[in-house]
Amino acid sequence: MSTLLRYEPWGLHRDLVNEFNRFFERTAASDASSGATADWTPPVDIEEYADKFVLYADVPGVDPKSIEVTLEKGVLTLSGARERAVEPKGVEAKRQERAAGRFFRRFSLPETVDGESVTARGSNGVLEVVIPKRAAAQPRKITVNH
Repeated sequence: MSTLLRYEPWGLHRDLVNEFNRFFERTAASDASSGATADWTPPVDIEEYADKFVLYADVPGVDPKSIEVTLEKGVLTLSGARERAVEPKGVEAKRQERAAGRFFRRFSLPETVDGESVTARGSNGVLEVVIPKRAAAQPRKITVNH
């Protein structure tokens, strides 16, 4: 029985870059005031609308009920964990690319957000956080009396 290996000339380079990224993400997270550390970082898309921000975080394999979303002093924090899969018996070779363990992301929000109305929901491995903006104060016309 022969084993086929896929030749990826840039595979080692990509793995090295990913390892550096994980190191710096852990270092940045450990420098945070809460002292939280992360084993992986979910990719995030952020959209801004006239009345809200919407944040989408890819968290496949994470139970939405176990994700913590907090907003404190203008900083939105997402944290949780993806459990490592149980190692099946008899595995002769393995390639592992999916990260497991704790994740942690922080976002500084502008002062225009309505922190009391933030909502979050998870579906199909995507966490959606909706952050409404406060109604802007309307300019008031002042009549000049004479």
